[in-house]
Amino acid sequence: MLTKRIIPCLDIKNGRTVKGINFVDLRDAGDPVELAEAYVSQGADELVFLDISATLETRGTLIDLVRRIAEVINIPFTVGGGVRTVDDARDLLTAGADKVAVNSSAILRPNLISEMAAQFGSQCVVVAMDIRLLGDKWMVFSRGGTQKTDLEARDWALEVEQRGAGEILLTSMDHDGTKSGFALDITRKISQAASIPVIASGGAGSKQHFLDLFNSDSADAALAASIFHFHEVAIPDLKSMLLANHIPVRV
Repeated sequence: MLTKRIIPCLDIKNGRTVKGINFVDLRDAGDPVELAEAYVSQGADELVFLDISATLETRGTLIDLVRRIAEVINIPFTVGGGVRTVDDARDLLTAGADKVAVNSSAILRPNLISEMAAQFGSQCVVVAMDIRLLGDKWMVFSRGGTQKTDLEARDWALEVEQRGAGEILLTSMDHDGTKSGFALDITRKISQAASIPVIASGGAGSKQHFLDLFNSDSADAALAASIFHFHEVAIPDLKSMLLANHIPVRV
């Protein structure tokens, strides 16, 4: 059985790690380089870096900060935010990223996914999906969660897989920062429909929430931010609890 991955997320704005609720009301969470180094020592399986204002500010990702983080970690490193072209992705990989996440640009031009996969391999391509429940449908949002699209979450997940994505980072905007638990139903539906790994994001508030996610066979990995940044849950303690409950994790 494949081990389940625990992934801290660094949401970056103005060079600092931030965290909010439902994508708003951001507060400072610390220096990203220091946090990255700490997460490696604590046993994080991977690290995700999302430059959350790059798309809205129409600029590229903070390459120098990516490079500084890459220098102090030795775990897989996914970077996203403001990636619009294959060259943007190449710059991030050259700076030390192992995978590149695309979101809004892939929605605007889905061929970007295929182009990146052809250039770097699907294993380097992560499609981030920000979703929200509207009525009885989970819809995809772009531009940092500010713009609704006409894409339904499950349909878009299947399309990005077909276009060559190697992984999906699925964030429920409704659950983001609420610490009420992951969006199990839609995560399970997408995980069962797609054959590529799904990272669940949004809603982690306790160790039990991770156990609920993995016991529901809803995702291959779980991403969280504030509970790790603010020392509410320690990664070693989380992994010990998961192992005690027969969830395979790397220690």
